[in-house]
Amino acid sequence: MRNHIAVDIGASSGRLVLGTIVEGRIRLQEIHRFKNGFVEKEGHCYWDIDTLFDEVIAGLKKAKAQGIDDCTLGIDTWAVDYVLLDEAGQRLHDVYAYRDDRTSQAIADVTARIPARAIYEKTGIQFQSFNTLFQLSVHDREQLRQAASILLVPDYLHYRLTGQRVNEVTNASTTQLLHLQTKDYDKDLLALLGLSRSQFPPLMQPGESLGYLSEPLRAAHDLPDCEVICVATHDTASAVLGVPARQGENWAYLSSGTWSLLGVEASRPITSEQAQEANFTNEWGAYQTFRFLKNIMGLWLIQEVQRHCGGTYSFADFVAAAEQEKPFQSFVNFDDNRFLNPHNMMEEIQRYCQETGQPVPQTPGQIARCIFDNLAILYALSVEEMEAITGNAIEVIHIVGGGAHNDLLCQLTATVSHKRVTAGPTESTALGNLVVQMIETGEVADLHEARQLIRQSFDVKEFVPAETAERAAWFREFRKYTKQT
Repeated sequence: MRNHIAVDIGASSGRLVLGTIVEGRIRLQEIHRFKNGFVEKEGHCYWDIDTLFDEVIAGLKKAKAQGIDDCTLGIDTWAVDYVLLDEAGQRLHDVYAYRDDRTSQAIADVTARIPARAIYEKTGIQFQSFNTLFQLSVHDREQLRQAASILLVPDYLHYRLTGQRVNEVTNASTTQLLHLQTKDYDKDLLALLGLSRSQFPPLMQPGESLGYLSEPLRAAHDLPDCEVICVATHDTASAVLGVPARQGENWAYLSSGTWSLLGVEASRPITSEQAQEANFTNEWGAYQTFRFLKNIMGLWLIQEVQRHCGGTYSFADFVAAAEQEKPFQSFVNFDDNRFLNPHNMMEEIQRYCQETGQPVPQTPGQIARCIFDNLAILYALSVEEMEAITGNAIEVIHIVGGGAHNDLLCQLTATVSHKRVTAGPTESTALGNLVVQMIETGEVADLHEARQLIRQSFDVKEFVPAETAERAAWFREFRKYTKQT
């Protein structure tokens, strides 16, 4: 039995999860959990990257104390945020968080120089103001000039662990700088930013080894003998690998966490004008796949409401309260940038409803109901768009991640989309991280076998659409109040 550890860090928390195969099933054990979140300093939002690294080391110490003497290790985090290193490997700046508003005008500025259509044809990546392309376009020019290496967050943690500088492809693709045909950084976009290819380390595929922990780390700490495997470092890429889909079914995934990522696993990118207008993205996946998906505001909405309620409501409390409220009273486009990082999420939702002349939700239960109803509508509309663009009818939506716990939202998704929904496993991101390690070490043959192993290891819930004559009215009202066509 081999030991594998997934370092899975999201926008609000991180953890180290031990994965082993026991009697034909994957067994998970959480070793260490810690909080994460950006901090505001001098008008900007930053990640505390040094503390994140310290927490990884703390987790490995716990693993060693529990008797884990050797293991493999894989890291996944969120995408787009980056670290600049000088020639000596020292960080040049604090790490900006993607919710910082410094890029509010960046898309207009960049597309004035290279047309949006040309950028999308090159990269296949949807336009979001926080993409690395737009973050770098507003970064201090002198710091960019001094940068010997530009790494994304998981790549920086790899560097701190092993001394190796690489950029893993599933995360690198989210920068909106990789060219779909050349499979490398696009020279025109680099020129626009005033950067050179030499400032970006070599690209690495999931499943390759980065070697063992560096000698200085092993000398300073009592850690397991640990080989670092480059997994699919973008947490969505890992989550998709952890979807228990069956070979041959037409399926979509909904990775439901801070963000909602809804899409299909594809063998090739789709860069048509229709895909661009619908703002679908073509992120690179593991094992020569693409994630054709829509980025939708997710449980960040309820996380922020919880924060402004002073933590008096658990997420289960919000679901229970929402179930008591009348559904579909107010229609809100939560993909509007005003919900990206407002000062007070509850007040922002109420203000939106006031401005559009709708009933204003007042109680936490009404706010939660408004969030869940409108997320389900956004999911359903995205599935319709995806079917029209790909020409394939979706049979089942697999909801994975923390949102799979929310039975109300899962049932709403089934009913509004009129699709069968499965919910679970909630640990799909850690599982996707772990199965790449297991494939690399030969314990699992390939991704097909890995998904079969996940299916036989974890139970899932099924939701079927409730019959209703109101779906068309919900869509009509949503489009009316959100100016959707």
